[in-house]
Amino acid sequence: MTAIDATTTDAPVEVAELEGRRDRWPRTVVVSAMIALLLLPFLPLILASLADGYFYPQVLPETWSTRGWSIVLDPAGPTWAALRDTVVIAVAVMATSLVVAVPAGRILGTRRFRGKRVVELLLLTPVLVPAIAVAIGIHVAFLRLGLAGGMTGVVLAHLIPATPYVALLSAGVFANAELELESQARSLGASWWQAQWHVTLRLVAPGLAVAALFGFLISWGQYVLTLVIGGGRVVTLPILLFATASGGDASVTAATALFHSLPAVVLLVVTARILGGGQLATLGGAR
Repeated sequence: MTAIDATTTDAPVEVAELEGRRDRWPRTVVVSAMIALLLLPFLPLILASLADGYFYPQVLPETWSTRGWSIVLDPAGPTWAALRDTVVIAVAVMATSLVVAVPAGRILGTRRFRGKRVVELLLLTPVLVPAIAVAIGIHVAFLRLGLAGGMTGVVLAHLIPATPYVALLSAGVFANAELELESQARSLGASWWQAQWHVTLRLVAPGLAVAALFGFLISWGQYVLTLVIGGGRVVTLPILLFATASGGDASVTAATALFHSLPAVVLLVVTARILGGGQLATLGGAR
């Protein structure tokens, strides 16, 4: 190849790289702005958690202290027990909602039948009705069944707002996935279980992971249902946070709020990284 040919060949490559850089920087700016907006509410909490007295209109605390964090992270304190119960409840809700909602989501996403819109509206009802009204109604029923005041009752109560989200997200996953590949696998001799495991699961797994994450986070942040159904016997991080806030200690409250938020943020970031190079998978599940 002559020098002229080499120059001609390299030119399109350089142009493509330049255009790729031009396309990347607007996305970088947008993503950075979104991250900044998401993290902005945490800045006052961080300052308050490290302050020994932080009052308006102070921009920065006059006195810095780690007293709030030492109280929150005390091994003998209630934080770790609340974290344990919150994780157990959220994982149980996530797993149960997947078992219940994924089959329903597949039917809603892949089939047309009379009354489908009514079913979707009914799924949204627990989300549309005020949480306190739902909690009181459930509490009356759970008292009769002996489920109030325990972890089992709280898990069942959390399923009411979590399951509709997981079902509707699963419906979107199955509606957009290329499920005809499943039929092709069956025609080539794969059994039903083999087609589900090797084909369908690979198509919908990223989207279902997002749905599972939503179920986990909905349970993670529940306060009203946990308070009413748990009756004060089940203490999760949201319950502990509201109890701490009523105590009037700003540094301890801020540290508790950050402790409550951090695991959910970390889980979201880790899930995003696992699902595809730092980007959340599309709800269609197929790439």
